[in-house]
Formats: sequence, structure tokens, C-alpha cells
Amino acid sequence: MERRGFLRGAVIGTSAAAFGGSLWHGAALAAPAQPGTGPYGALGAADANGILLPAGFTSRVIARSGQSVPGTSYAWHSAPDGGACFVDGTGWIYVSNSEVNPGGGASAVRFDAAGTITGAYRILSGTRQNCAGGATPWNTWLSCEEVSLGYVYESNPWGGTAYRRDAMGRFKHEAAAADPVRKVVYLTEDETDGCFYRFIPTTWGNLSAGTLQVLVASTAASGTFTWQNVPDPDGSPTTTRGQVSGAKHFNGGEGCHYADDTVWFTTKGDNRVWQLDLVAGTYELAYDDSLVPGGAAPLTGVDNITGSSSGDLFVAEDGGNMEICLITPADTVAPFLRINGQSGSEITGPAFSPDGRRLYFSSQRGTSGSSSGGITYEVTGPFRA
Repeated sequence: MERRGFLRGAVIGTSAAAFGGSLWHGAALAAPAQPGTGPYGALGAADANGILLPAGFTSRVIARSGQSVPGTSYAWHSAPDGGACFVDGTGWIYVSNSEVNPGGGASAVRFDAAGTITGAYRILSGTRQNCAGGATPWNTWLSCEEVSLGYVYESNPWGGTAYRRDAMGRFKHEAAAADPVRKVVYLTEDETDGCFYRFIPTTWGNLSAGTLQVLVASTAASGTFTWQNVPDPDGSPTTTRGQVSGAKHFNGGEGCHYADDTVWFTTKGDNRVWQLDLVAGTYELAYDDSLVPGGAAPLTGVDNITGSSSGDLFVAEDGGNMEICLITPADTVAPFLRINGQSGSEITGPAFSPDGRRLYFSSQRGTSGSSSGGITYEVTGPFRA
């Protein structure tokens, strides 16, 4: 197999940069990725926050569930999950979902140009178990309900009215990734026999109407694919994943990331990262822990995923060693950070600030192992451009 078009991807969450920007196609490389030395070297000793980082990187706590975000009176939500960053003048906003049911929703933290917190507030309420999601090129946040017959909600990172997007289908939603070239939004489904979808809006930039399609392919780990309309996106009485003969099923769809004519998504049931070449119409494995010789896979509990401006993919673990691992354009997989003392949690919501110098993420249940113990972090350092 060959891995094509591994990107010089722009940072997710900004508008033009996140979904276009300066990209390059790397040379065809062998896949799936194998363990090796990462570009930042070995992890150092745990810092005061219990995080092991490479030399030159530092961490700070941004928010804790149930406590006021520093410098504000806003109490951070429980079970922080999927997230993204948005440009806000000379600063930025980090948005984070809340994976609790009932309640759910999403909150935001605003930063100035120096990275100082200047505000925090709620942007979505009254929903259920909001797990992952994705940013749009028009600077909205798609918050996905990880429940049977769940919805996608489109919310405003600056606050205001949020909208339920029924046309995007009712199923156990996980993540979303916008593709401005084909003018579609890709969607993952967190079921053991889940599918991979794309939503084609009737008008790009307006998600109130459109067509839901499902990926159709063989049961093999690589091959070609097509798309077919889902007859009843409402998912009742027949689930969306059961309506199209030939739809390819995936074991627990999780994170999703698009850039440079490629979309990557993860499946937690088999610890895989899948890669779709959208120009060639082919799919293959970018990573599979069962294909790492000697059982020495550095990345397990495969979950949320994002990309950096260098073309590296950053993949968060649900369990495993509580690490964020990176997969480089050279198909090397290596740990980037590890959280100590939080084995009852999972890492969620990785997203880069618009300038690519800060990485945000959460430990969903923190040291307590409870949804009320979530911690949201920022890592700053010499991320490669």
C-alpha cells in the first residue's frame, strides 16, 4: 500500500487556514505507520501537572470541571470532550463539548493574543452526551450527540443561538470534518458496526438541508470506495447503518480530520487510523496496532484526532497509557505526551491554536475517574511548522 498526500495541513478550527492554506503532497510512503523516534525526542519527567513532555514544552491547566475558569466566574462543564480552536481578532477561542447525559452541550474559553484567558461561557445547552464534533469553514462548531438517534447541533463559538441539524442524520454521532473542496462534511458513527458518512448540503455554508450518504466498500482493509444515499436519515425504524446494502462497517468510529484531499478517521474497537484518498477514491490503513511487530504498539485506545501545520497527526488515547501520540508524514508513530496518575480517564479534544504554538486537550475524568473531575490543559512549545 501507499500513503499519498500526507499533508502540510493547516491548524483545525481556523477558517481559511483550517480547511485550505499552504499544503504539499509528500512522497508516497509505506503504510501503516510503525514505531520510531518522534521529531521531538523522548518524554521527560512528569511536570507539576503530572504530564510528561519532550524537552522545550510546558503545560498549564486551563480549566477544571465544576470550578471557575481562571479569571472568570464561569464554572467549567463536566466530562470535557471534543474541541476546536477559532480565530478571535488577535486572539482565539477554544470550544469544548460536555459528554454527560442529560445536560451535555458545549462551552468556550476566550484567549487574547498573549494566551491570557479573557472569558468563558456556555455556547450549547440542553443536549445529550456531546462527544466529539468539528469546526466548519464558516466558523461554527458542530457538536455531536453520542447517543442512539443522536443529532448534530451547530453552535456559535461566540455564543448565541444553536441549531439542530436534522438533515445530517440521526445516529450515534461522534466526529465531523468539513471538506471545502468537495463541499461536504464527513461524519463518524460510534457503533461496533458503525458506518462512515458524508453530508452534502444543498447550499454550502447552510446545513439545514442536504443529502446524507454512506461509504460503500468491501470488507477488506484497503480498496476503492463509493458513496450511496441513505434513504431515511431519520434512522427510524431502520438505523442509518442498516439501510444500504454494501455499506462498509467500522468498529467504533471516533475522531475525524480532513486536509489536502485526504480524510483520516479512527476506530477504537480495533485501534486503527483509516485514510481516505478522496481524489483517487481509495482507502487504506494509516495505523493498526495489530500490525506493529512484537506487540509493542505505542498507540492504543485510539480516539480523537487532529493535525498540525507540519503534517503530523496527533491521536489521543482513551485509556492506553493516557498518551497523545503523533504519526508523522514519514509514517512514524511515537508518543508526544503522557498524563500520569489518571488511568481512569481518557484524553479528549486535541486542537491547536491558530498560530500552531499551543495544543489544547482534556483529561475527561481527571484524577478522580469521575465526569465531575475533568481537566482541560494547554501545552506550549516548539511545535514544528
